[in-house]
Amino acid sequence: MRCTIVPPYLLARLSRLDAADLETVATAAHETLMKTEPLRATRQGVIAHPAAPANAVGELRRTISDAGGRQVLPGVVVRSEGAAPTSDAAVDEAYEGLGATHALFADAYQRASIDDRGLGLDATVHYGTQYDNAFWDGERMVFGDGDGEVFCRFTLSLSVIGHELSHGVTQYSSALEYSGQSGALNESVSDVFGALVEQHSRQQTAAEASWLIGEELFTDMVEGAALRSMKAPGTAYDDDILGRDPQPAHMRDFVETRDDNGGVHINSGIPNRAFFLVAESLGGHAWQQAGQIWYDTITGDGLAPRASFIDFARATGRAAHRRFGDGSAEHDAVERAWASVGVTS
Repeated sequence: MRCTIVPPYLLARLSRLDAADLETVATAAHETLMKTEPLRATRQGVIAHPAAPANAVGELRRTISDAGGRQVLPGVVVRSEGAAPTSDAAVDEAYEGLGATHALFADAYQRASIDDRGLGLDATVHYGTQYDNAFWDGERMVFGDGDGEVFCRFTLSLSVIGHELSHGVTQYSSALEYSGQSGALNESVSDVFGALVEQHSRQQTAAEASWLIGEELFTDMVEGAALRSMKAPGTAYDDDILGRDPQPAHMRDFVETRDDNGGVHINSGIPNRAFFLVAESLGGHAWQQAGQIWYDTITGDGLAPRASFIDFARATGRAAHRRFGDGSAEHDAVERAWASVGVTS
């Protein structure tokens, strides 16, 4: 199972560019799309059960490998846990990003790595040539270097690293099926925790945070802030090359499509906006009350693999009730947020 940060519809658009000065971008996008599409099998609603941990539960163990421009995994190990920084920015960014993700889940939710059993965190950098993506393949993080004209190297973005590793948390907990509304929830959960990894690392409050996913990915050539905005879905970019961000922020604009596994990267804007509204309403550090409710929801036993937005909204309401009480500010914030984005029963 592999899940990429750049949606296939965006790569498809870039691959169709025919301007002479954009030939490199079009070729890179086409090659990335062709190497990615065969791997996008529908994620089944089966929770992966971790084996006995190879290291002490709670211990951080990172291994960074270098693919050297090939698309062969894992590559050559270039930095292991405790080793000094290297002269390769991508290696060190990946190393620090894995550590920041581990820290959020350990500090905020007492989770022992992404599987809650102390799983080592592995990553491969310099995957492929001008590879315009990053992905979680069920075992490790993999980063391309981008084409240099539209996309920068993917290790630059901490929210991207946190997003992709959070797919591993979902893999070992609720295993939301990767299609339709449950797939959009899967993507949204990764955006939520990707944003929280970044905020926790920077000790930002909800008011101070950008709520952007992949803020560092675009070059100066692009008119856009990031891949997605959780605060204002549909506003992350508006560019002659990329087009306009298609994410809806409300159920009235829900996109019915067969592409992108039923719009998993598009319709995730709706639950993303709901989470932002909860965090904004409660204030302070979003990984605390709001993040705790979402974490309780995905790790509880009341979420079906094919959950709809309404199912998830109800589950977050129950989680808020259990942890903070009926009539609490947290419970009320959750109810108001889902109503604000049109997800009501």
